[in-house]
Amino acid sequence: MTDSKSEPQSDILTSTSAARLRTIIERLGRLEEDKQAVMTDMKEVFAEAKGEGYDVKVLRKVIRARKQDKAKRQEEDAILDLYMSALGEV
Repeated sequence: MTDSKSEPQSDILTSTSAARLRTIIERLGRLEEDKQAVMTDMKEVFAEAKGEGYDVKVLRKVIRARKQDKAKRQEEDAILDLYMSALGEV
């Protein structure tokens, strides 16, 4: 009697499925490499901006804010102002 859990995983996949899986893994690997290259480039640009006197934290906030929907960003800003005012911070 053979235990199905002890069978090699490659026996479970058909050759077509295994080939497709291999293609997906290779694509993801290339994308991961591209992602690392982009992250390195971004790090260099942030360092350049910092060298020119820009505040990197604020630059990151600006980038994040530009990604948001304008109405959503305004709503969050209004709520932040309300909370800060309630705490006496404004």
